[in-house]
Amino acid sequence: MRKTFEELKIAKSILKLLDDIGFIEPTPIQQEAIPKINSGANVVGVAQTGTGKTAAYLLPLLTKLRKPEGNDPRVVVLVPTRELSIQVGEDVAELTSRSELRHAAIFGGIGWTKHAELLAPGVDLLVATPGRLMDLYHAGALSLKKVKYLVIDEADRMLDMGFLPQLRKLFEILPSKRQNLLFSATFSESVESLATEFLDYFEKLEMAPSATPVQEVKQIAYKVPNYRTKLNLLGHLLADEETFSRIIIFVKTKEHADGVFKVIQRKVEGEKRILHSNKGQNARINAIRAFKDGEVRILITTDVSARGLDASQVSHVINFDVPPNYEDYVHRIGRTARAGNKGDAITLIDSSEEWHWKKIEELIRMEIPPQEIPQGVEVVETDFDQRQSQLREIDRQRKIDDPDYQGAFHQRKKRDKSKRSFEDKFKRTKTRQKRSKRRR
Repeated sequence: MRKTFEELKIAKSILKLLDDIGFIEPTPIQQEAIPKINSGANVVGVAQTGTGKTAAYLLPLLTKLRKPEGNDPRVVVLVPTRELSIQVGEDVAELTSRSELRHAAIFGGIGWTKHAELLAPGVDLLVATPGRLMDLYHAGALSLKKVKYLVIDEADRMLDMGFLPQLRKLFEILPSKRQNLLFSATFSESVESLATEFLDYFEKLEMAPSATPVQEVKQIAYKVPNYRTKLNLLGHLLADEETFSRIIIFVKTKEHADGVFKVIQRKVEGEKRILHSNKGQNARINAIRAFKDGEVRILITTDVSARGLDASQVSHVINFDVPPNYEDYVHRIGRTARAGNKGDAITLIDSSEEWHWKKIEELIRMEIPPQEIPQGVEVVETDFDQRQSQLREIDRQRKIDDPDYQGAFHQRKKRDKSKRSFEDKFKRTKTRQKRSKRRR
């Protein structure tokens, strides 16, 4: 039987706020995690994106903090990206709106001195990316001596982005006597290794098998021959404004993001925004906020925003490209069907991506049969350059599966001179005779 937030011993001031903002009952991860965190245990929580992981650790930690104390943070929440830092910071702001607890969110991309000024009056809970946290620590603008609770959010993404060396340095600085909480949508070998290395003992809470998508997401796949046909299919789908009301389109490169944006900007109704690493930080933050507020219908992004983009009522996620990092697929489609809502995730797959798609199906333990391309979508013939690129990628994949496979593009061995055919020798002789005549 599911308990209420009151039965989970959340502070009364927070309970009133939860009721006002519509948090009626705990999600499964909150139901399991909050009592464990209250008990003081180290916790490793594994649950799908969109199931309330952030509140699962914030609610008990804010209850433990109760009131402001000193100037140095007692809770540090580590996140992998600036977007997620902003998102978690906004969640903290909402949950502390009726308390005096001080909080801040810090991240790279702007001068560290601005964040130093933000922390100067004192802070109880700090949300931070690892790089910016270490910047402020080494500059003497931040003390970590009072940290009692450490949260590593999106741990799998943290490791994918290469933050392990910074985490190791941070663990040497933090007080050894602290409670550690690690949350992730997947429990890969690297995440398990991180937990084992740094946590003497932990309680593992797994709400579903690792890398299992949220059940409310309807997954759809189309096999599409090439980039131009993908664009045609995308335009066809987005023409249905009523069904496709709020969409995130994921692409694998900045070039694809720009290309898709240019096409749908001309052909598809509704406000569109684009996100990738070449965009300035303010532009990215403003685009995410406008999308969350419902001012933008279509957001086109690389995986830079696959984490931390928490927008309600996203009707569709469209994978224009299959992600080469397979766990990113789970995080991408987790942007829809959040907090019990339903949503669709559509993936467009060309021949060079079929191998990756099979790996994703193995990861999520599901088979998703491809649907027929809808009538009315122009299927364009694949041009020579893209076809060659696809064949080379397929060759590379086959070599991974079979190291002895030489492939269609392997370098041909030079023939031994002694094995030349009579025709070759005859041609060489004729060529020499012609040259001799010219000299005369």
